Amino acid sequence: MGYYKDSETASLGHGTAPRGGNSSSRSDLFPKLVSIQRILGAKNFVVLRAVASGLPNKRKLFCELENWGMNANEQSARLVRVLGDRLLEHLERSLLPITWKSESGTGFADIPDVPALMVRLVNDELSYAGLALPVRLGTIGNGYVVFCGGSLLLDNELVLEQHIKCTEIMVDLLALDERRVTPAESLSEREVACLQLAGDGRISEEIAVKLGLSVHTVNAYLGSATIKLDSVNRIQAIAKAIRMGYIH
Repeated sequence: MGYYKDSETASLGHGTAPRGGNSSSRSDLFPKLVSIQRILGAKNFVVLRAVASGLPNKRKLFCELENWGMNANEQSARLVRVLGDRLLEHLERSLLPITWKSESGTGFADIPDVPALMVRLVNDELSYAGLALPVRLGTIGNGYVVFCGGSLLLDNELVLEQHIKCTEIMVDLLALDERRVTPAESLSEREVACLQLAGDGRISEEIAVKLGLSVHTVNAYLGSATIKLDSVNRIQAIAKAIRMGYIH
C-alpha cells in the first residue's frame, strides 16, 4: 500500500476521505496526537495550519496545537522559519510525507524503500529529526501534523496508518473551528482589543500600557477570550479570532 501523489482528491490510498472522530473540544485531540507520537517514536507533535499571511495569494504556516513544553512559541516559530516555505510549496503539489534528519544527521534509520514514498529535506538548523504528514481539506483545512525528535520509525505501512489518523484529527479540528460562537460566548470589546494587540506581537506589559490596564487585567481578558474561542493557548486563540473575523 502506498501514497498517491499530485492529486487534490488523494485520500492516502483509500477510496473515501477519512472521517473525523467528532471530538467535542481541542483537548480531546491531545491524547490522540500523543498516541501517534509514541507509535512513531517521537518526542513532540506540532499541528500546523496554512493561513492567509495578509498578502494576495500568500500563505503561512501557523501553529494550532503542540506539546513542546517550555519555549513553545520560540520552538514553533523556528520550525516555521526554517522549513515553512518548503512545506507550503510541497503541500501545493503532493501528499507524500516529508522527513528530515537533525542537523547532526541523526533521528531515524535509513530503510531501503522509504525514499520512494517520502520526501527528504536537507536540514542544517534544527537539532531534531522530523516527520511532517501533509493534509489537504480545502482552503482553511490545509496543513501538517508534524512529529519531532526521538528515534523516528519510518516503516511505510506504519506511517501510512498514522497519516490517515492525522487526517482524521485535522477533520475534527476543522469541524471544531467552524462551529459558530453563540451570542453568550461572543468576545467583548476589551477581549478583542487585547487579542488584536497580542496578534500584532505585543506582550502583556505592552498591551497594558497601550490600553491603560493592569497586566493582570490584560491576562484575564486574554484568558477569557481563549476559553470562549475553545483554544488551548493564546496563539491558537489569535488564529481562530483571525479566521472568525474578530481581528485581522
